[in-house]
Amino acid sequence: SGLRRSPFHHSQSQWGRGALCIHSYRWSNVANELDLRPIYSNWEMDVKADANDKTIVVLGKNMRPVDTQLYKRRWVMLFLFTSYSMCNAFQWIQYAIINNIFKRFYNVNSFAIDWMSMVFMLTYIPVIFLAIWLLDKTGLRVMAIVASSINCLGAWIKVASVRPDLFWVGTLGQFASALAQVFILGMPSRIASVWFGSQEVSTACSIGVLGNQVGIAIGFLLPPILVPNVDDVEELAYHISVMFYITAGVATLIFVLVVIVFQEKPELPPSQAQAQARSLSPDQYSYKASIGRLLCNKSFMLMVLTYGLNVGCFYAVSTLLNRMITEQYPGEEVNAGRIGLTIVIAGMVGSLICGIWMDKTKTYKQTTFAVYLLTFIGMLVYSFTLNLGHMWVVFLTAAILGFFMTGYLPLGFEFAVELTYPESEGTSSGLLNCSAQLFGIIFTISQGKIMDKWGTLAGNIFLCVFLLIGTILTGFIKSDLRRQNANASCDPQRGSVSIPVCVCVSVSTVHLFGGGGVLCCMAAYFMAVLEQTLNPLKGGVLPGSVAV
Repeated sequence: SGLRRSPFHHSQSQWGRGALCIHSYRWSNVANELDLRPIYSNWEMDVKADANDKTIVVLGKNMRPVDTQLYKRRWVMLFLFTSYSMCNAFQWIQYAIINNIFKRFYNVNSFAIDWMSMVFMLTYIPVIFLAIWLLDKTGLRVMAIVASSINCLGAWIKVASVRPDLFWVGTLGQFASALAQVFILGMPSRIASVWFGSQEVSTACSIGVLGNQVGIAIGFLLPPILVPNVDDVEELAYHISVMFYITAGVATLIFVLVVIVFQEKPELPPSQAQAQARSLSPDQYSYKASIGRLLCNKSFMLMVLTYGLNVGCFYAVSTLLNRMITEQYPGEEVNAGRIGLTIVIAGMVGSLICGIWMDKTKTYKQTTFAVYLLTFIGMLVYSFTLNLGHMWVVFLTAAILGFFMTGYLPLGFEFAVELTYPESEGTSSGLLNCSAQLFGIIFTISQGKIMDKWGTLAGNIFLCVFLLIGTILTGFIKSDLRRQNANASCDPQRGSVSIPVCVCVSVSTVHLFGGGGVLCCMAAYFMAVLEQTLNPLKGGVLPGSVAV
């Protein structure tokens, strides 16, 4: 659309003389203006623009890092979040893992019990945009109180549903728990950014996701133990009541702790990226504009699609696991729960390992692609070994699948935050989860119908096809680590000056040097890509910026 010259704000520096810093910025087709995010406070800014070459260089002077500090209580905030996230995740899966028992107790079909899980996915999609808006307007503490209170309410409603004719009451309680989930799933990356330093955000996000996984693991393990498959309806009602009372008591305790202990944010920011985010006034943030920028970010939209495919498959496998196992191994409800537990525990280990790995290496795209590919391979192995008749083989292949499939969850969150910085972490995470819930509903219903007609193997192959598609699409995501660049350019340990290698070749240059000019451009480009892959943070910003 061409480059439009426009005036820029020049702020007076408060730091006196300083070093020179060069940064590259991209043209925003959404706002039709130069995109100056991230905006550094307390530094002078000059802009040089060449409309012919469409090359923009921003020169920043007198830049100095903001004071940052890490507080020990950040771990308390993370623990409280993981606690109510765990309780909510337990309620998601507690019906599905003993599908056959609830089906007989309430005298409904399997599909009705499947919907007790899918209601979590269906509720998320229309409510998530309200949750994103509330998170940006009210902050972490209000969202934590809202989520834990609604989760507690849903647990107590289900206590009143323990009668064969009160299935609708249980559905109402499950809907309340599903509503609480909307205010939970997008929080790990936000809590990690607000409370944790740049060298531990991925690990903190992994631990935040871990709470959800622990809840699912407990949901796989305890319901088959607490609610045995007995014939007497009154005895069965007693066991179900015990499970619901325990859930409600834990949810109440967590809610009280959140109200008393949970805090909004630390006094000083934990990282330079968070300091820059705080420097933006509320007037500079537009919710609609933020959504618009994210929807026009091609790499992020690819991430939304691939994340939805992967996590949607996980939701389908978790919801239908009882049916998969009991059809191949009748009477093995307890082992079905243990297999689900194995999937999630392996995924917890995978999440932590991947989080620590990314904090150390910053290889977001490479790690995400590798884990996605191995998830596809793990699903293939699980699918073709499920009917061999050996339970130990199912446990082994389920562990391999879980390590990569569940381990992918925090990778997607953190990679999305990198691609969209400085947009709100809650917004990017919310869109990722919205995609996951949508694909979760589609995959669960479709796989269930395929299993009814053609068997378990055909249903699992159906999921494998979409995991392969997601793996291929992940390869096309551009690795644009914006948050890491913001931290690196102001990190005192890396130096306050970062000058990337810039190769700017205009159309006139190509005309002048002919084919040799084109070859030089291509050589410079591939050298830059290679350097970026091997050392993505050298010099503080992504090196080898090439404009052709």
